[in-house]
Parts: sequence; structure tokens; C-alpha cells
Amino acid sequence: MRNRIRIAAAAGIIAAASVTGIVIASIAAPAGGSDPQGVAEAQPEVMLGDGSDHLPSLTAADWVTYADHVVVVEAVEEQAIAPTAEELERGEGVIGRIISLTVEDVLWSREGATQAAPATWEYSGLGWYFVDGDLDNAVEMAFLELPRIEVGHQYVMAIRWEKAVCDEDGEYTRAQWRGLGEGSEIPYDGGTLGNGESEGTMQSAAAFAAEAEDEVDQGVEEVLAGDTADALVSALNSAVPDTAAQAELTTMDAETSCV
Repeated sequence: MRNRIRIAAAAGIIAAASVTGIVIASIAAPAGGSDPQGVAEAQPEVMLGDGSDHLPSLTAADWVTYADHVVVVEAVEEQAIAPTAEELERGEGVIGRIISLTVEDVLWSREGATQAAPATWEYSGLGWYFVDGDLDNAVEMAFLELPRIEVGHQYVMAIRWEKAVCDEDGEYTRAQWRGLGEGSEIPYDGGTLGNGESEGTMQSAAAFAAEAEDEVDQGVEEVLAGDTADALVSALNSAVPDTAAQAELTTMDAETSCV
């Protein structure tokens, strides 16, 4: 099992699929390392950052309110994104990742969804953090209480299609699939909810359920840990969407979408 350390985070933008807002604060990187190309066998510490949920994502009602589809995906390949010239000159920065996901199953779809669920998805995720110009010993990064999304593992994800956005400052965001937030990405190795990779380390569904038993805010993962996808589908079919929230989001999308 990998050791984890928590890192400070501040408002910013990263092209993660379901979480917005992380900038690495000034910290000392731990010893040990990870080869960004996946060659090294050593298990480094995992640096955990806080982020803000893109949309409400905790409950089954959140999922049926904001998601277009709920899918089972497998991470099949990853590609490192080189740090910027400024980061290299400074000797400190982030190596990003693009993870190729294949959609293995579509568990649920919202009636009226404008886009069919994708067959594949190029997911932007956290990669590695380096200091002292040492790219070979960069440290793995993950968001707190979220899967890092690692090759060879399966996940259940609640996703939505978002149109291209043009804001008042002229900034352009391409149309893309996105997750909802911390609660909308669940480990699913072996066909068991809550089982598999999370925060860059392995967890068992049973251990996760026991640890989460006393949590006040019980989300989809906490309630259904150890169950199969059938239990999730049943929960989604029984959940009631917030139609007022859906209408408000549709209005906001129309106001910010590029014409």
C-alpha cells in the first residue's frame, strides 16, 4: 500500500473530468519517486489535493439530476503531459496525464440526454509533482476521496456532456464529457462497488464500508459499497431528480454556450 500525504490547494483550474480548482502550494516533496512513464516499480507517497466539485454528486438523486449517463469504464492507457517551460526553468511543477478510458457498459441514461454515451473517453487527470528539476522522481498526485484513475482498473462514473463555453473574458472551453464531482467516480474492480483504486492506493469494499459507516453524509459509494451494479441501477431508477435544478442548469448552459 502506498503512503499518502495531503497537500494544500488553492483556487485554480485543471482539466480534470469532475473536479475544478487545484494549485500546488509551496511544499517540500517527500522522498521516493515514480517514473512518469510507469517504468519504476517503487511505490511513492501519493500527494492528495483538495478540489471543488463540478456539480452536486453525493447521492443517487444528484446523479439522476445532473448526469446524462452512468457508465462502467476501464482505464486502458495513459500519456504524460510535459510540464511547461516555466515549470522546467523553475525546477518545480506538474506532469499531467491523459487517460484513455473504454466504456464497458452503460448502466443508466437520462431520458432526453442530447448525446449518447461515448465508447471511449480521453480523461484529463492528475499526474505527478516534481521539485528540484527531478522529473525521474516525480511524486504521484491524486484528489482527496477520488480515484486517481489508473490503468488496469475499472470504475463507475456519472458523466454529462457539456457544450463548448465562451465566457465574458473570451476564454474558450471545448465541448467535452465531464464527471460531476467527488461522489461520482467509484472504484469497481471485480464488479464490486467501492473495490479497487482510490486516491492512488488500493481499497477493499469491505474496509471502505466499515470506515465510512459513521460518516454523516452517506453518498452512493458509502451506501452501496460491496454491492454490484444492479443495486446501483435500482437506486438510480428509484431516485427522484430535482427538476428545478435541472432547469436552472439548462438556462446557465444556454447563456454560456458558444453560438
